[in-house]
Amino acid sequence: MSALYEIQEDILSCIDLKTGEIIDVERLHGLQMERRKKIRNIACWIKNLLADARAYEEEEKTFAARKTAAKNKADSLKQYLSDCLHGEKIQDREFSVGWRKSHQVQIDEGAAIPEAYLIPMPDKVDKQGLKDALKQGCIFPGIYLREKENIQIK
Repeated sequence: MSALYEIQEDILSCIDLKTGEIIDVERLHGLQMERRKKIRNIACWIKNLLADARAYEEEEKTFAARKTAAKNKADSLKQYLSDCLHGEKIQDREFSVGWRKSHQVQIDEGAAIPEAYLIPMPDKVDKQGLKDALKQGCIFPGIYLREKENIQIK
């Protein structure tokens, strides 16, 4: 990935480029460069990394869509072969088509499922809903809004 900004080599050498961890904090603090220049370099590097992360995210989406499409095509072709072969076995140098029996549970609409066979799902907390309620003045024991300072780099 090409960099949007030039980052000084001194700063890059303080970071493990594979993990992103600062490997030498003391050295980073001790770099002899103007404070504003150091901040600029680090802020620009953060912008580069976030741009890389967005690009990777887009690639993940593209690959996930291609993966899903390939699996769907394979499933569709399996069904087509199944319909054509009707249980017939085929052997070839590159492949073999065989059959095995399996059992699948079918549940009719409205069927009463015994309690012992239900898997409990953990409750999920609606943090956004709680946040909105707290902002409107609702009080819940042990739940409160905590103000944070989040760095923004634009």
